[in-house]
Amino acid sequence: MEKLKILYAASEAVPFAKSGGLADVAGTLPKELIKLGQDVRLVMPKYRAVPKRYVEKMEYVGYIYVDVGWRHQYCAVLKLVQDDLTAYFIDNEYYFNREGLYGYPDEAEQFTFFCKALIQMLPLVGFKPDIIHCNDWQTGIVSLLLLTHYRKDDFYRDIRTVYTIHNLKYQGIFPKSVLPDLMGIGWEYFHIDGIEFYNCANYMKAGIAFSDLITTVSKTYAQEIRYDYFGEGLNGLISKRYDRVFGILNGIDDVENDPAADQRIFAQYDLENLEGKRVNKQMLQQTLGLEARSDVPLIGIVSRLVDQKGFDLISHVLNELLEMDIQLVVLGAGEYKYEEMFRTAAARYPAKVSANMKYDGILAQRIYAGADMFLMPSLFEPCGLSQLFSLRYGTVPIVRETGGLNDTVKAFNEVTGAGDGFTFASYNAHEMLFTVKRAIQYYHKKEIWEGIMRYGMSQDFSWRRSAEEYINLYMRLTGNW
Repeated sequence: MEKLKILYAASEAVPFAKSGGLADVAGTLPKELIKLGQDVRLVMPKYRAVPKRYVEKMEYVGYIYVDVGWRHQYCAVLKLVQDDLTAYFIDNEYYFNREGLYGYPDEAEQFTFFCKALIQMLPLVGFKPDIIHCNDWQTGIVSLLLLTHYRKDDFYRDIRTVYTIHNLKYQGIFPKSVLPDLMGIGWEYFHIDGIEFYNCANYMKAGIAFSDLITTVSKTYAQEIRYDYFGEGLNGLISKRYDRVFGILNGIDDVENDPAADQRIFAQYDLENLEGKRVNKQMLQQTLGLEARSDVPLIGIVSRLVDQKGFDLISHVLNELLEMDIQLVVLGAGEYKYEEMFRTAAARYPAKVSANMKYDGILAQRIYAGADMFLMPSLFEPCGLSQLFSLRYGTVPIVRETGGLNDTVKAFNEVTGAGDGFTFASYNAHEMLFTVKRAIQYYHKKEIWEGIMRYGMSQDFSWRRSAEEYINLYMRLTGNW
């Protein structure tokens, strides 16, 4: 198999900068592709948030100038080799030396600069990729820029593009003036099958319209976004290009997330010996001030507290949930109404509810390891990682059958004994409540419950499987079958 050259373009990647799941994918998938023999390089902005220990190791490669509207912007290119992955950093103090990663009023200009810079840096770094793999709206216009500004140059003529939608809800929608003012692109690309979206410019739509292939992060989500309910206004274009849309499930780092070796949790355990799982539950209860009981089902939630994650369902039946003999531990931050809902519940039921309205990576890992069940009733879920961590750590997921949740959690079948979780189809609070009650019934049947736990722990959600699917897709695009 011929080695392919891939430039993986993302606005964030672990361990350098993270705001969400994109960073986990961008920091892990390229390394797995390298293990499978491909030449993959990462490119991302050099934010102020990048830890000093990485900045100190960066090598200065050189500089270019990037035109963004009337601005003729200096752009330094830095390089760092970390865990066999070569990462390039686009450095411009004006655009990226800021607090946080996103949310500034000039985001269109920031990421137009980034898209142009990652294209123009390629001759400087001496890397001509077969494919530029772009991710989410922040790199959505790369394909359009290649088409309009760079194809006439022999260096860029044969470069193909893959565009991954991680969450269709966040699209990068800006005034249409960005076309001439920032991109230097004519109005012939501003139409219903191009970048135009309700008389605005939509960066994600550009990625869908002009990239050679489009992927999403689960097979079910690839199907769902063809329809109005999930399509966020782009389902028409997605349906039109559906022969070029592929769903490839995200993976997790199964070395870092291994209950047999994870030093972040209280005790290690594995498929054959689950005693450490019981220790983790007891220690988690004690740490969070919950009653230390082995016989009560402990339900965990680790999430952004937003509507997408199904918290309106929980709000409708929270009192009914807490009237049962259960415990609930919640970790996350987000909308005030949901934070307040869980704080109030913790005040009313201090021995049963632990509300932790923050982000805490260590506590998250301890919840995955210490909880008995993991509740994730999402309205929509492109892929989801929390249910994968839960399965890996023997915590049984309770999920709605949507997106990646539908692809990864196999509903328990009491007849065959197969399955690793409990699922419900309708976005309905009492259907969710019924499913929780059903899970609790089986929790009290120890032999059956341990079988469900082991079934989940034995599943393969490593990145290797997903990386192999991406390589097949890259081969298809470049003709290297």
